[in-house]
Amino acid sequence: MRSSAWPAVKSSNLRIDYQCPQCGAPAELAETDRLFNCVFCRVKSYLLESGYFRYRLPHKAPAGQELIYYPYWHFRGMLFAYSPKGVAHRFVDVSHQAAVSSHFPVSVGLRSQALKLQFVSPDVPGYFIHPTSDASAAAAQLTQRFAQESPSPVVHQAHVGESLSMIYAPFYIGNGLYDGVLNRPTGSRLKAENLADELPGGAPDWRIRFLPTLCPACGWDMQGDRDACVLICRHCQSLWRPGRDRFEPVGFARVASRSADAIYLPFWRIKAEVRGLALENYADLVRAANLPLAVQPGWEALPFRFWAPAFKVRPGVLLRLARALTLARPITRMDDRIPEQGVQTANLPVKEALDTIKINLAGFLRPASRVPDLLPAIDVRPQKYLLVYLPFEAHHHDLVNTELNIAVSRSHLRLAANL
Repeated sequence: MRSSAWPAVKSSNLRIDYQCPQCGAPAELAETDRLFNCVFCRVKSYLLESGYFRYRLPHKAPAGQELIYYPYWHFRGMLFAYSPKGVAHRFVDVSHQAAVSSHFPVSVGLRSQALKLQFVSPDVPGYFIHPTSDASAAAAQLTQRFAQESPSPVVHQAHVGESLSMIYAPFYIGNGLYDGVLNRPTGSRLKAENLADELPGGAPDWRIRFLPTLCPACGWDMQGDRDACVLICRHCQSLWRPGRDRFEPVGFARVASRSADAIYLPFWRIKAEVRGLALENYADLVRAANLPLAVQPGWEALPFRFWAPAFKVRPGVLLRLARALTLARPITRMDDRIPEQGVQTANLPVKEALDTIKINLAGFLRPASRVPDLLPAIDVRPQKYLLVYLPFEAHHHDLVNTELNIAVSRSHLRLAANL
């Protein structure tokens, strides 16, 4: 099956001004940062959002001017679309109105990338307009928009590595509506007495929540990069991911390497019930994907699992790795030890990996001609997951796992820091 792609989108992380919750020291975060390590008091905190993070753009409004903050949904992530012509993919970084109004611009444009943002908190003065569309509606609108750009009718879509946030842009009313960023009139004749009726709002009531990064099992300091979605406690050999208000344990395994210089990349191994298709064991996979193999005795006893990277890479690379590992012979030689060194951070949450399953499935089912009719009737229900560290040898340009015949470009890993 041929894979195509929409034109690439150049992207950069949002920059956010922040203050340490312990000592108040100033800091700068990227949009993808979750683990904050204060260079002054050395306290590490993990940031938690209430549904999504809320930011505001800086302003140049006259002193004492009452500000109006208008909401925009901001979406960064990978979009996949399966059609009879194959799997199309694209990385997107877009914003769009969260409250319908002709008085305000449709998006924030490049301002979110050019300016430093700040978190919205209850002590920020101003009138914050309430959004009239929710996060799911915003995501649906985005996928519908790009489905229309696909070269043929779309059968299934998925968005992966999603970062959905709200950006509030500042305005104020003088002789008409003024842009608070540029301190210039917008051309709208919105009047102050009509604001509350046309666009309800009020004072902000959101707070950033944070967790101390102490292991819930033993109290030791946990480790992870700034964008980690899984933290490591080497003292008690455990892994943890953030939940609603506490850290939750993560099951894991390692495929040991004979090389002391091995680099370990994390992957999600997902057990799922697939309704509408026989796909319970490795023999079923051989038949469903029409692999060039003769089904051997005992393969019915090897359970089938989906795989997906637990680290961010470009859309095409993510799909290639997910497919290659899913189609590989089941890995049975594993232990429950955390690699001692050379560990790539897990920064793609399992809930995002789950969104790759059906796109992955569409890519390897054979014959391809039956997939458009078959795929809508297939129901995939995830049941369990495991974080597996696989060893790779460092070559000049690539990381290579010779046993699985899989390679990852080192440049792809470096470029992924901006996803």
